[in-house]
Amino acid sequence: MLWLRGFIFLWAVGLLTLGVLTVRRSPLRWNWKFALLAGEFGHWLALGALGAGVATWVLRDGCFAWAYVTLSLILSATGLLLRPTVEAWRIGKVLPARLMSAFGGAKPTREPFTLSGYFASLPAPVAVETREYAPGLRLDFFRAVERASAPCVVVVHGGGWDGGDRQQLADLNHWLARRGFAVAAIDYRLAPQSIWPAQRDDTLAAIDFLKRQAVELGVDAERLVLFGRSAGGQIALAVGYGMADPAIRGVVSFYAPHDMFFAYSSAREDDFLKSPQLMRQYLGGPPSVATANYESASGHQKVRAGSPPTLLVHGLIDTLVWNQHSVRLQARLAEARVPHVYVELPWATHAFEYNLTGPGGQLATYALERFLQAVTR
Repeated sequence: MLWLRGFIFLWAVGLLTLGVLTVRRSPLRWNWKFALLAGEFGHWLALGALGAGVATWVLRDGCFAWAYVTLSLILSATGLLLRPTVEAWRIGKVLPARLMSAFGGAKPTREPFTLSGYFASLPAPVAVETREYAPGLRLDFFRAVERASAPCVVVVHGGGWDGGDRQQLADLNHWLARRGFAVAAIDYRLAPQSIWPAQRDDTLAAIDFLKRQAVELGVDAERLVLFGRSAGGQIALAVGYGMADPAIRGVVSFYAPHDMFFAYSSAREDDFLKSPQLMRQYLGGPPSVATANYESASGHQKVRAGSPPTLLVHGLIDTLVWNQHSVRLQARLAEARVPHVYVELPWATHAFEYNLTGPGGQLATYALERFLQAVTR
C-alpha cells in the first residue's frame, strides 16, 4: 500500500510539473517536447489526473495528510492541464469574426474549436507523388481530392535551416488535400553547405515548376499560397514579400522568425538551439559581415503596401522562436495596411499543430482553411 501511495504522489508531482509548462516557457535545458505534450495532449493527461484523484481518496485509509497534499497537487495539475482547452474555447469564440474582418470569404460552416474535436479521426491519406523540381531537389505533391484546377499550398519545412525535410508533419498536407487544396511540400538546400539565398532560389524554382506543370498536376497556377513552419516560415515570408507575383495569393507562417537582425540581436550563444551559430552558418556570418543576406532574408523588412495577405500563428510561450517575431510583424503589417491576422496561443510552444485534434491543432487548421478559402476564392 505504501509503495502505491508513493507512486500516486510522484504521478501527481509529474502531472503538476507538466501542467506548469502550459503557463511558463520550458526551461532551455529541458526538452521542449514536454511542453508540447502538456499543451496539446493535456486534456487526456487531465483524465489521468482525475483517475489518480479517485485512487487517492480510495487509498487514504487514515493517511489524511498524504491524501490532502496529493489531492491538492492533482487538482492544481488538472486545472493547468485543462488551461489550453479553456483558452482555445475563448479564442475560438472570436476567431471567425477576426478572419472575416481581415480577409472576407464565405460564412464559416464549422466551429474553430469543440470538445468533440478531441475525438475526431485523422483524414485518410491521399496518394503522394514525388517529383524532382530541380536537380537533386524533390517535392511531395498531394492532389486535391475531387477538385480540378485547385489552389496549391507550397509547404516549406522547418528544422533550423540545417535539418528537416519535406516529409515533416505530413498529416496536415493530407488534411488540406481532403479539403480541396493541392499541396507541394518541398525540400531545399540546407546550411552550412548552402547559404542564403540558395533557399530562396530553391523555393522560386519549386514555384516555377508548379506553374509549368500546373495542368498535369491539376493546379491553378494563379492561386498559390506559401506556408512555412519555423525556419520554413522565414523562407516563405521572405520569398512571398520579396517577389511581386500576383499568383502568390497569401503567405502563412507558423512560429517563425521574420526579422533576422532582431533574431540575431535577441539570441544567446548558449540557448537551446545555439541560434547565433545557426544564423551565421545559414546567412554567411554575423549581420556586420553578411548584411545584405540578413536584409534579403528578413520578411519583416520587405513588407509594403500590396504585400500578400498574411496569417501568423505563434505560441506565447514558444521556447525555440520568440513570439515577439510575430508580434512585431503584425505591427508592421498593420502599418502597411496589409490584410492579416495574428493568432496567439497563450499555452502553446513549437509545433503545436503536431496534434491536429488538440487545442492548437484545431484552431490552426480552422484559421488556415478559412484563410486559404478567402485568399484563393
